[in-house]
Amino acid sequence: MPLILIVDDAQFTRRVICKSLQKQGYITREASNGREAIGLLDEEVPDCILLDLLMPEFDGWDVLTFLKENNYQIPVIVITADIQETSRQHCFELGAKAVINKPPKPDELNNALKKILGCTEENAR
Repeated sequence: MPLILIVDDAQFTRRVICKSLQKQGYITREASNGREAIGLLDEEVPDCILLDLLMPEFDGWDVLTFLKENNYQIPVIVITADIQETSRQHCFELGAKAVINKPPKPDELNNALKKILGCTEENAR
């Protein structure tokens, strides 16, 4: 099963996404900020990262930059309330594979994960 790292400073958001993904058969890990997420990469490299942009300490922009500068090939889906086109474009320039509005719709998130991970519905469960 694919391992998904959910990085968001809002505990409620992380829990809702975790429960939804676990029902789909994904394994999930959580981080409350970018620094914690980077630390978790030393323990276990996820198949995909779901990343909020605005967080204290080490935000989503910092994480995207770190991943790019250190040549990590982990697909990232940015989940953000920032709907400005310039912000979205910058996410893609830093290597994000998708940008989804917050709060994410379960179908939209699941479809993005399947597309990015190359999953069919059968092997995502």
